[in-house]
Amino acid sequence: MSQLDQNFKNHAKMVPAYHYLMTPMLVLPSLYLGYGVVDDFSRAGLAVFILSVGVVFAAFFARWFALGVQDRVIRLEEQLRMERLLPAELKQRIPEVTTEQMIALRFASDEELPGLVFKALSERISDRKTLKQAINNWRADHQRI
Repeated sequence: MSQLDQNFKNHAKMVPAYHYLMTPMLVLPSLYLGYGVVDDFSRAGLAVFILSVGVVFAAFFARWFALGVQDRVIRLEEQLRMERLLPAELKQRIPEVTTEQMIALRFASDEELPGLVFKALSERISDRKTLKQAINNWRADHQRI
């Protein structure tokens, strides 16, 4: 089964089991337990509430850390790609390209990349959304987390 073409409008990745199932399964009981502690205080209730909040934090940080690692990998991949594709005068400026810019520019085609890197650096565009919207020939990324 082939994957759909990706573009700016449909590139965001939603994982229904994570975003719509797991998050409420963790947050709603924590809110209920917090209400229980306020309504009828007990040390045992407080301990369970603290544990539930810890589980919510663990889930949040697990996702945050995975995205941080993914951003580092994207940065490395894009640095290597830029070394291969950019003209000599832009290769010297690769260290100036921020992680935010690289994450957005990963969607640019090989042909478009040099022009967009120049534009991002010369106009100091660091907003991911703005850079993604400037891409005309979208390069899909179906392997991200």
